[in-house]
Amino acid sequence: QNVLDACAAPGGKTTHMLEIEPNLKQLVAVDHDQKRLEKVKANLDRLHLKAELLCEDVKKLHHHFDIASFDRILLDVPCSATGVIRRNPDIKLLRTEADILNLAQEQYQILKSTWPFLKPNGILLYVTCSILPEENTQVLEKFLQETSDAKEFIIEADFGRPMKIGRQILPGESNMDGFYFARLVKKRF
Repeated sequence: QNVLDACAAPGGKTTHMLEIEPNLKQLVAVDHDQKRLEKVKANLDRLHLKAELLCEDVKKLHHHFDIASFDRILLDVPCSATGVIRRNPDIKLLRTEADILNLAQEQYQILKSTWPFLKPNGILLYVTCSILPEENTQVLEKFLQETSDAKEFIIEADFGRPMKIGRQILPGESNMDGFYFARLVKKRF
């Protein structure tokens, strides 16, 4: 499979995918920040793993890839990080309502711009470390309403709680941080 890790830094998810699935045809790790992408490279080197690294705004992938290039996309979008407040209590002081609205718009734009690169029957995993519906279910609801070839692929799991779309883990549940994830599949017409 061809896999895109669309917001890859610092590389933990990239390396984990390569460790559990060493026979991937291609794994492309994208991040917009060169210094953060260097952390991905350092983690790959440390573990003797290989991936294609691309420093680019994920909303500009059309400069590098053809439509429908990837079988799987991991989209761990920038978020408010409200799910990790217990380890970063300053988040309560640093985040504003405007930040949340701006992040939700950015998340939607990233999802919308990345979707065309998923092959028919391909799967996209949308992830945040936020507990706010504005960054999670509301982004997915809007996207699914406006994208005729997108459908939720229900995640059956014994952790977290089912939401209207996707699943949510709240901070402290099973001694974990707050985390949201939703799986989408691209319908074939």
